[in-house]
Amino acid sequence: MAPLRQEVDPDEAGLDAWALERLDRRVADHVDAGRLPGFLLALSRGGRIAHLTAYGHRDTAAGLPVETDTLWRIYSMTKPVTAVAVLLLVEEGRLALDDPLERHLPVFAEPVVYEGGSGSDLRTRPAAGPILIRHLLTHTAGLTFGFYHRHPVDALYRASGLEYSVPPGADLAETVEVYARMPLQFEPGTQWNYSVASNVLGRVVEVVSGQALDVFLTERILRPLGMNDTGFHVEPRQAGRLAELYGETDDGGITPVPGLPVHGRPRFLSGSGGLVSCAYDFHRFMEMLRRGGELDDVRLLSADTVALMTRNQLPGDAVLRSFGAPVHQEPGNDGLGFGFNVSVVTDPSRTLSPSGRGTYGWTGAATTAFWVDPAHELTVQFMTQVRPKTLKIFPELRRLVHEALVD
Repeated sequence: MAPLRQEVDPDEAGLDAWALERLDRRVADHVDAGRLPGFLLALSRGGRIAHLTAYGHRDTAAGLPVETDTLWRIYSMTKPVTAVAVLLLVEEGRLALDDPLERHLPVFAEPVVYEGGSGSDLRTRPAAGPILIRHLLTHTAGLTFGFYHRHPVDALYRASGLEYSVPPGADLAETVEVYARMPLQFEPGTQWNYSVASNVLGRVVEVVSGQALDVFLTERILRPLGMNDTGFHVEPRQAGRLAELYGETDDGGITPVPGLPVHGRPRFLSGSGGLVSCAYDFHRFMEMLRRGGELDDVRLLSADTVALMTRNQLPGDAVLRSFGAPVHQEPGNDGLGFGFNVSVVTDPSRTLSPSGRGTYGWTGAATTAFWVDPAHELTVQFMTQVRPKTLKIFPELRRLVHEALVD
C-alpha cells in the first residue's frame, strides 16, 4: 500500500493556487451541507501530483476521515480497465476488434433485434449482422440496462432479473447467458446505448485467456502497474480503509445504502463496475494511459493502441447526443464522442463545461470520476461514495479544474 502524495507546488506545475482553493472550497460546501460525506481530489501535471485534497469523512457515523489511502468502490471506472484487458488480448492476436462475438461466446449466435410492441406482444427480427467486439467496447452492440425504464427491451431485462445487471446469485458466465437471450434494442453499430456490454467483455476475457476475470486483471494489469490495493474485494487488512457507501435522500441528504459485496471474493465478477481502488492506484492507471501504455518501464499496450482506445470511435465522428439512444440525447452529451469505454471531448465549444479537445475519461455510479487531458498533460480524479438522485457536480468540477490551468 502506498498513499498518494503531493509532489510539486501548483505554480510550478502551471496551476493557479487561488483557483484550486476556490475549487476545494466549492466541493467542501457539498460536504458541509450534508450532500457528500467527504471526498478526495487529485490533480497531476506531467505525471507529478500538484494538488491533493482529502476532506470530510469516509464513514460519517464512525467519524472516520477521508485519507489519501481510503478505498473506494469505483463502479463504472472499472470499464476502462476491462477495455485495457481486451486490448491486451487484441495485441497478442488472441482476439480481434472485428471478431463476431459468437466466435468466443456461441450463445450470442443469431441475435434478434426489437421491431415493435411490448411485453407478450413484443416483436423481433433477425439482426442484419453480428455483434462485434468493437461494438461492445463502444456500447453500440444494442444491449441495455434494465433500470432505464425507457424502452420495451429494458422491461424484458427487468423481467429476467436484470434490473441491477445480474440475476440474484448468478456468476458472470450465467449472467451473460441471460443477456444473450434478450433481444437487441437496435442493429449493432447503429446507435450508442450505455449498457451491460462490459460484463460481456469480461466474460470474453475469461474465455479467451482461460483465466477468471479477477486473476487476469491482477496478473496482467494491476500487479504490473503496482496497483496492489485494487481488486474485486477487500482483504481483512484493508477493510478499515473502505469508505461507507451512501445514497442521496429525497431531501438532498445522504444515508448509508448497500452496494456490491466486496468483503470476500464475489461470485459475480463485474467487468462493468466491480472494482475497488484507491487514489494512488488509479493515478497509476491514468498515468499509464496518458503516457501511451507505459509506466515505470512497464509497457502494457502500444502507444497506437492507447491512441485508438482514447479517440472517438463513433461512426462519422458522431457525438453521444446525436448518435445515442433517446435516453442519452441530453445537453450533457453534446461535444462528446466515445472511444473504448471512455468518453472523448471532440468539440469543447459544445460541452457543458470547458475541457481540452481530446480529453477522455469516465465516471462511476457513486459519484467518482477521472479524466485525462493530454494537451495539458493533466490527469484528474475525484473520489466520494454517494449514489445520486439529483446531485450533479461534475460539470462544475470540470469547469473549476479547467479554470485552474495557467498554461
